[in-house]
Amino acid sequence: METPLSYIAKRWTPSVKTARRAALSAVVMTVFIIVTGGAVRLTGSGLGCDTWPKCTDESLFATPEQGLHGAIEFGNRMLTYVLSAAVGWAIIAARSLKPRRRGLTRLAWSQFWLVMGNAVIGGITVWAGLNPWSVAGHFLLANCLLTVAVITWVRIGEGDGPRRPRAPKPVRNLAWAIVATSVVLIALGTTVTGSGKHAGDSSDVPRMPWDWTVAAHVHAIAAWVVCVLAVAMWLALRIVDAPADTRARARDLLVVLLAQGAIGYVQYFSDVPEILVGLHMLGSGLMWIAVMRLLLSLRERPQTPAAVPAPAAGQRPEHAPVA
Repeated sequence: METPLSYIAKRWTPSVKTARRAALSAVVMTVFIIVTGGAVRLTGSGLGCDTWPKCTDESLFATPEQGLHGAIEFGNRMLTYVLSAAVGWAIIAARSLKPRRRGLTRLAWSQFWLVMGNAVIGGITVWAGLNPWSVAGHFLLANCLLTVAVITWVRIGEGDGPRRPRAPKPVRNLAWAIVATSVVLIALGTTVTGSGKHAGDSSDVPRMPWDWTVAAHVHAIAAWVVCVLAVAMWLALRIVDAPADTRARARDLLVVLLAQGAIGYVQYFSDVPEILVGLHMLGSGLMWIAVMRLLLSLRERPQTPAAVPAPAAGQRPEHAPVA
């Protein structure tokens, strides 16, 4: 039975450049919705729509009585459809590549299920009155979506051959250490958010049970660990004469970390103004993209040669010598 995707794939073959653009659109929209989700919280609009999936018990849409907060929260919900469209484009482009790449298509499809899952967690967050643990889960699952979106974007430009390392094993292990500490750093960031000043609504929203300044200090320690590892990676790649693009990925990570650290300290000492918190959330997404691109640049996947069809019975092979 032919599906809509197979119908399109039979009639359209995108270039690798077009497919990568499709995958990149999903990456960009994921970062965008992370930032706009933060804007909902920072403007106190987290309960602008007081239920889910409707905005009110009687209306699917925001009503004039809900004012600006309702419009902001409802607008962020509508962006989920834009994100879904970007993910859908990535799925169609991945499925339509020739020859067919089933693993790549599965990667693209997993983004769709992550979007749907996070929409449900967003609804639970509203039902729970912006419980900080569900807010943290909502943010972390968005970062899982960002991870898969970046991997899909990079994989489209690669082949499906066996992985080949582009740097010695100790350097690759260092990259995994950066990934692990970055995950810890992002998770600790949610503890600062969950105990901090921007609860997401003007009502009495529960907070995580610790002082946010202590959480911020622990978060900063983790950030310094990531920075030290990133500097070590930058030096190690030069010592082993790694490929230029891999060294560029290490440089990009250092630049993002320095900017993110500066924003973090300025916001802490200036009473966490909303605009800087929003920029810090943007920096978090960009940092994670840089970490993933660095990790993926340490191996390559060559193109697999196209399979040569076996000759039909009684047919001479194309290059067989003629007697």
